[in-house]
Amino acid sequence: MEDYPQTITEFEARFSREAECRDYLVRMRWPEGFRCPGCGCAKASLVRDTLFQCSQCRRQTSVTAGTIFQDARKPLTIWFRAIWYVTSQKNGVSALGIQRVLGLGSYQTAWTWLHKLRRAMVRPDRDRLSGWVEVDETYFGGLEEGRTGRGHVAKALIVIAVQAEGPAIGRIRMRVIPDASADSLHGFVRDCVEPGSTLHTDGWQGYAGLGKAGYDHEITRRGKDPRQAGKLLHRVHRAISLLKRWLLGTHQGGISHPHLEYYLDEFTFRFNRRKSGSRGKLFFRLVQQAMVTAPEPCHVIAQRSQSSIQSVGVG
Repeated sequence: MEDYPQTITEFEARFSREAECRDYLVRMRWPEGFRCPGCGCAKASLVRDTLFQCSQCRRQTSVTAGTIFQDARKPLTIWFRAIWYVTSQKNGVSALGIQRVLGLGSYQTAWTWLHKLRRAMVRPDRDRLSGWVEVDETYFGGLEEGRTGRGHVAKALIVIAVQAEGPAIGRIRMRVIPDASADSLHGFVRDCVEPGSTLHTDGWQGYAGLGKAGYDHEITRRGKDPRQAGKLLHRVHRAISLLKRWLLGTHQGGISHPHLEYYLDEFTFRFNRRKSGSRGKLFFRLVQQAMVTAPEPCHVIAQRSQSSIQSVGVG
């Protein structure tokens, strides 16, 4: 049963104390009641904060173990406020913004928290796209001077798939890929698009062979003018335009390549739920997914790009 506050007033009244946040996570982890992972006993006592001890085998189990909340030093009340703030802002938030709102002591803490939450925005078992699906790629940061097409440039390459809902855009999927080769593109399609779907792409050779891989492959070849792509594959290029506007607007484009995948996950999470009328439901979904997302230590996240942490005001 989906259980969440509808408004910020309800949120503040419901999650103002640590015990209330802990009980919410307990219901998320054990919706049918506590079960000891060792003996299956349904009875346990709380021995410390989120730590339960089985009444039968005495095994101790933490409700936050194996989740993004594992080893968290800040109270769950602050974490819950962060999740509410992130999901209630339609266009996303920056680390500097969440640091100010929550009164966190350092920019690095806010930056790390956001990346932990972004990792939780993607369900590993999510449904693949189906029906009519447009696929194309784009470079993050734009084209380099004097370089056109899919040449080897010092930019991040992103492949995007968009499911059609009539003339409009349905769900989307995105991924950073090392190159525009068949191995990279076919791997993305297999992971994100249901076999039997109709794939609409341009004539790039990296898409060749998709018809033999279980897809109905429609090819529209474009001329030398790159602006034609936006007209021939209008849904996917509309999604690309919205992504770049979001990266430049909310995050001012200050995103390092090693962390770009995190931002694509956030954009996908927000875009696919853009029609949701309840911010509370988005809060519920993110907490739910945070409880099944494995923890990643702060130093591991930080090591991906020290420069992006030191550049206050980005990300």
